[in-house]
Amino acid sequence: MTQIYSAFTLFTSLLVEAMPFLLIGVLLSSSLIFFMDENTLITKLPKNPFFGAIIGSIFGFFFPVCECGNVPVARQFLLKGLPTSVAISFLLAAPAVNPIVLWSTYVAFRGQPHIVWLRITFSLIIAITIGCIFSFQSDPRPLLKPILAKRLTVLMNINEAEKSCPKQTKVKEYSLLQSGSFILGEEGKTIKMDENLLTTKNTNNIKISGWQKWDLFINNVQIELRELGGILILGSAIAASIQVFVPREIILNLGQDTITSIVAMMILAAVVSICSTVDSFFVLSFASTFTTGSLVAFLVFGPMIDIKGIGLMLSIFKPKMIIYLTAIAAQLTFIFTLSYSYLF
Repeated sequence: MTQIYSAFTLFTSLLVEAMPFLLIGVLLSSSLIFFMDENTLITKLPKNPFFGAIIGSIFGFFFPVCECGNVPVARQFLLKGLPTSVAISFLLAAPAVNPIVLWSTYVAFRGQPHIVWLRITFSLIIAITIGCIFSFQSDPRPLLKPILAKRLTVLMNINEAEKSCPKQTKVKEYSLLQSGSFILGEEGKTIKMDENLLTTKNTNNIKISGWQKWDLFINNVQIELRELGGILILGSAIAASIQVFVPREIILNLGQDTITSIVAMMILAAVVSICSTVDSFFVLSFASTFTTGSLVAFLVFGPMIDIKGIGLMLSIFKPKMIIYLTAIAAQLTFIFTLSYSYLF
């Protein structure tokens, strides 16, 4: 019974800690309705996959969200038509490479500022590398969940129809892509993206009022919170159960040498699913028994891949895609932190 109480307490703490950041991410992604002109942004982004991945990885400085809030923003990037390399590099880098997380890391490791730089450097390199790898997939739809791929197909068809129209029929103040879940159909009515009621007829002549934008904004927030909130609850429950019912000694006993300590901290990071804004203070308690390389492995790998985050990623990608992301991120994290441990 005590273990059940402990699991429930951990579950509640994970949920209370993560929900505000999920809300921030949903609000940011929904606010893209107002502030992001997808056509202008796409034309200004570099065509080179490497530079596109760099741009995506540094978006975290402008969208300071943790691993709970980056998923809805990344999903919105994909629906806006941004290159795959931009969305994936943002998804992986934003939780660790943003002002809030870097400040908390510096406060926790005030006497070891090099840990902050290692976290930034390794996170950026890994995110950019993975972004470049998936940039070869120019059409992201095979990587996405069927419902999201269907939404993206609809939006691509509408954008193509818009491009084929005479320029004089286009009005700059109009926007076809209103949110991740809705578009504006004929007669100014909102239509769900997964309904079979979509049409491109006269979409270029729809003027959107301020109240309609706010209505779409609120609807999108509600839908994304409902979708992602349920997944977050499930992921938090799994993470809490593993922490309570799997003895921590099993993981800690692995931290006796350089290699096993890195592996142990990567496993621990994935299991505990602690928010990147406070993970520095959590891992600080292991500083006396684990190597610097293993601590950095925790700080780099955890924000990219953890049980809670994987649950949220399932709202965007197919399971096979998440397996690829996890495997590549784990290998690169292990290689970089192991190299640092042996060289320094």
